[in-house]
Amino acid sequence: MRFVTYQNDGGPRLGVVQDDSVLPLPGLDMLRIIEAGPAGFDPVWTAGGQALKLADLHLLAPIPTPRRNIFCVGLNYFKHGVEGAEARGAKFVAPERPVFFTKATMAVNGPYGDIPVDDKVSTEIDWEAELAFVIGRTGKNIPAAKAMDYVFGYTVVNDVSARDVQTGHGGQFFKGKSLDGACPMGPWIVTADEVPDPDNLGIHCRVNGVTKQDSNTNEFIFKIPQLIEWLSKGMTLLPGDVVATGTPSGVGFARTPPEFLHAGDVVECEVDGVGLIRNKVVAA
Repeated sequence: MRFVTYQNDGGPRLGVVQDDSVLPLPGLDMLRIIEAGPAGFDPVWTAGGQALKLADLHLLAPIPTPRRNIFCVGLNYFKHGVEGAEARGAKFVAPERPVFFTKATMAVNGPYGDIPVDDKVSTEIDWEAELAFVIGRTGKNIPAAKAMDYVFGYTVVNDVSARDVQTGHGGQFFKGKSLDGACPMGPWIVTADEVPDPDNLGIHCRVNGVTKQDSNTNEFIFKIPQLIEWLSKGMTLLPGDVVATGTPSGVGFARTPPEFLHAGDVVECEVDGVGLIRNKVVAA
């Protein structure tokens, strides 16, 4: 199933995608569906409501207001690690453990929302196409062998990054990753049963129609079960937690010369079998 959060007359509403239509699910929201687990899917077929045309709806991020920050993984594709190190005149050494950081909740943006840029804040806004998974069950100290039982589904994220803000604050990730609107997400959450092999999905990014990233999740350094095992060590994961799995090579700052986003640019991030998001860059 593909669950969407949309807005067409009032506040956010939940629906399930059927071909080119959306069946409304009155009285439900994404977090309630996720928390309910498989048993919570029954209301999908009993809630009723007139089907709506998907093309007519304003889609929001699948979880417009997450209960906490978006979890992210850095340096999870070897070639991306290499390109970043070479851009800094260094040699890349693959991490022995996943590199985690978060993006603030106000960074969350819709799948087709505008990405605001403010030259007074950053002139080095970069793209990062990523597959993200959504936790479906509360868990702590989850072994890798059981980790996939905790995945509700998948979505697409653009981990928009202000590179000069990153370097200007000690090289740490959080501030440069958390500008308002810097986490476009969607267009929906695809349930895990429809993505049998998340470690073998094509992932792409295009800027103004030009391909910048073209890779596959089979290049992960740490696969999803490993990420869940490490992230949950001593820390409880909650239903609705979103975890972005890292970006492949082809980002802007590592190009020669470096390339960054500017007002008027259109960025598309796509994961095969999951979805495509398209966002225009606008002056804040």
